[in-house]
Amino acid sequence: MPPAAVPVTLTASERKTLKKRVRGARTCWRDRLRAQIVLEAARGRPNARIAAGLGVAVDTARKWRGRFAELGLPGLEDRHRSGRPRVISEADRAAVVALACQLPAATGVPLSRWSGPELKRELEAQGLASAPVSVSSLLRILAGNPVKPWQYQSWIFPRDPDFEAKAKVILDLYQGFCQGEPLGPGDRILSFDAKPSIQARGRIRPALPAAPGRPARVEHEYVRHGALALLAGLDVQTGQVFASTPGTTGIVPFMDLVAQVMARPEYKNASRVFVVVDNGSDHRGKKAAGRLRKAHPNAIMIHTPVHASWLNQVVIFFSVIQKKVISPNDFPSLEKLSETLLAFVDRYNQAARPFSWKYTADDLKDLLRRISEHGKQDPGEKASLTTAA
Repeated sequence: MPPAAVPVTLTASERKTLKKRVRGARTCWRDRLRAQIVLEAARGRPNARIAAGLGVAVDTARKWRGRFAELGLPGLEDRHRSGRPRVISEADRAAVVALACQLPAATGVPLSRWSGPELKRELEAQGLASAPVSVSSLLRILAGNPVKPWQYQSWIFPRDPDFEAKAKVILDLYQGFCQGEPLGPGDRILSFDAKPSIQARGRIRPALPAAPGRPARVEHEYVRHGALALLAGLDVQTGQVFASTPGTTGIVPFMDLVAQVMARPEYKNASRVFVVVDNGSDHRGKKAAGRLRKAHPNAIMIHTPVHASWLNQVVIFFSVIQKKVISPNDFPSLEKLSETLLAFVDRYNQAARPFSWKYTADDLKDLLRRISEHGKQDPGEKASLTTAA
């Protein structure tokens, strides 16, 4: 008779962590499997049933169930294994990481980014390692830290001295507050922006649909049929989108779309309508705010700080329509492009839901603190690689 299964009880925090591992797109398979075992165990299921459902051995289910019951979340990690003694010394490993954490230009190497072979070459040229280190060993050392010097991300330092204050107004609106007071039941939030110069590219050969073992194929060459703009307004609270496709952006197309939206009873009769926009030329500055207020007295225009269009939620919708409609861009005419874009907006609105916006003013404050600390670093001050090793 098999031994009785160890009972497993989860706290709310542990359950949340385990579910996140199960659903995470980048979770390692072994971590996902272990989380699934524990979640099933917490539901009181026997090891045999868990193993059958997940396609693993009963001993595997019993092992991770018992580990979690004894040690909690840390018990789901791999235990240290002795294995073969390390051949590469700790000093050499530190030298590899220290070199990878320097820009190539800082060491006089004419490269933009490091690669494994280039790191090995420079490591040997400077004599930073006491023994030769292979490329595969070098990459394993970096993966253990982890350091990926061949990857990069762009960033921009805020130039607006009031960046935090301006951004906080928008982030507070998304949390349901304005100037520290909760929004009223009649207050609405709209997010407007434009996606300019969307080209209608007609492929010179018909596209081929996907087939077993083969993705859809699109002819590389195309004929240009002109371009248009997509103007969109997003109701932050409902997820509904309002759009138009004028030939170009500008004050008139923007105000026309705003007029169409504000003519609807839910906005026309609202106590306040907060209109979030970036600093595009068709709605820039105090003149644009005054123009909007004159046309619609209950509308309040709020600008994002410079270089902060990501605070404007309608940009998320533009990302959706780019992936689902525009790419790979095969439209025989501007009329067809416009028709397709507006048809997608109608389709989108049938199941529209507000975006789950989780970025808060506290998150922004933390980001600005880290950027400020990064800006204080003097690129001229760097310890020698030998000392760092």
